Amino acid sequence: MTALGREHRHLAPVIEMAGLLEKYEHELAEAHELVSVDDPEMAAEARAEAGRLDASIADLEARIKPALIPHDPLDDRPAIVEIRAGTGGDEAAIFAADLFRMYTRFAERRGWRIEMLSYSEGTLGGVKEAVFKVKGEGVFGTMRWESGVHRVQRVPVTEAQGRIHTSAATVAVLPEAEEIDMKIDDKDLRIDVFRSSGPGGQSVNTTDSAVRITHIPSGIVVSQQDQKSQLQNKLKGMEVLRARLLDARIAEQEAERSRMRRTQVGTGDRSAKIRTYNFPQNRVTDHRIGFTMHELSKVLDGDIEPVIEALRGADVEDRLGE
Repeated sequence: MTALGREHRHLAPVIEMAGLLEKYEHELAEAHELVSVDDPEMAAEARAEAGRLDASIADLEARIKPALIPHDPLDDRPAIVEIRAGTGGDEAAIFAADLFRMYTRFAERRGWRIEMLSYSEGTLGGVKEAVFKVKGEGVFGTMRWESGVHRVQRVPVTEAQGRIHTSAATVAVLPEAEEIDMKIDDKDLRIDVFRSSGPGGQSVNTTDSAVRITHIPSGIVVSQQDQKSQLQNKLKGMEVLRARLLDARIAEQEAERSRMRRTQVGTGDRSAKIRTYNFPQNRVTDHRIGFTMHELSKVLDGDIEPVIEALRGADVEDRLGE
């Protein structure tokens, strides 16, 4: 019922637009018949009405085309977002913290909920790694464009000479996987337990509550220690593992499809540099579509909607041209 409800929600606007298009085309045919009548006033009115209907039909056709693209059911799912500091030492960790703040602010603007899965602090207020789940309507469909290498160009707080440095952080956005998506055999798993590390507190450094799960066929390793018990850490770890395995499968399919496409928007290549945040020029550039905006502070404060809409539009054009 839930799946059918989602499908109905996506199809209802298309059906409404199709009905409106049929109505306009019928009215246009009637207007064309009146253009040739002997009454000059009525003919002029009919020509004006035909012009208005032509414009309305063109607008509707433009809106219907992207709506006819088959909806990806994964778009409705929650997303698991992984942010990791890349090259650049402390500055990369500080930039990873900036990205974490950017996405949490964006989620707040949308009324989405965030559930932390794993968080590893760096020095100077930076973040080595942050893994969190975002829940809400259409989360993965909106966030999927953010996967890849994000690069920052600025004068680091650690730089005394005022020189501009380039650092990077990687972002992976994975659709939450359901057990029905990924059947994982116990024999394919190696589970190790160890003591949690980090700031003290109950169940930290006192019990073997941390869990490391290795998926032997793929070599994917997930470590989880943020929950209070070994069972909770195992459940959270399996959630992340399923998402990564599903993402790997999607990446293979996307890579195959991308060979036939003009751009790399939405592909599974996690190593591609997708965006640069240039502080001296107050510029954000998405390299996949050549999109640039000069409102860096707004973007880092969570206003990434213009970038996402540009990427979504490029993807629609690409898919319509296939």
